[in-house]
Amino acid sequence: MKPLILINFKTYKEAAGDKALNLAKEIAKVKRDKYQVAVAPSLLTIKEVAEKTNLTVFSQHADPVSLGAHTGRVPIAELKSIGVTGTILNHSERKVPLKYLKETIKDCKNEKLITIVCASSLSEIKKIAESHPDYIAYEPKELIGGEISVTTANPDIIVKAVNLLSELSDKTKLLCGAGIHSKEDLGQALLLGTKGVLIGHAVPKAKDPKKFLSEMLI
Repeated sequence: MKPLILINFKTYKEAAGDKALNLAKEIAKVKRDKYQVAVAPSLLTIKEVAEKTNLTVFSQHADPVSLGAHTGRVPIAELKSIGVTGTILNHSERKVPLKYLKETIKDCKNEKLITIVCASSLSEIKKIAESHPDYIAYEPKELIGGEISVTTANPDIIVKAVNLLSELSDKTKLLCGAGIHSKEDLGQALLLGTKGVLIGHAVPKAKDPKKFLSEMLI
């Protein structure tokens, strides 16, 4: 399986409204033979990006609710119906209780929606691994949104996370998040045993996102 490169648009102004599709189209132009590139647009733009690009599209959140009387929720079945492939869960900016998270992972499995669950510590990885999501994205909280990658600041913790997860859930792959912003960060993450990276501001906020991502994926 190719390493996963997931770019989270969050609700950055550079990826809001009409800019979301423009950004996604620029990303779609990047040669990506060695990688599986995916994007996570905002919930307001996700359907258009899924319909009008050939990118793999993830949602930034999902709720364990069926279609029905659930105001303000994000039903998994609806995400699936509009062409969404997977979802990010438990991001540091959208934490959910463990019980709720387990229900969501279970429902995503039933709908065949890929789950990427964020964890900010090794102890959190242990708890999440019990539900066997497809991926756990390890993002030490203090490095999220910064310019220093966890692969530089503390590479040993990534090795510990890889080894821990292999013991707890052989079906779950580890992604590296927090501060990924260069080809060196990506290369180091893969060398340390992860199966890809979760990227936040580095791509959406780049002056030339296509050029920036192209140089990262060399």
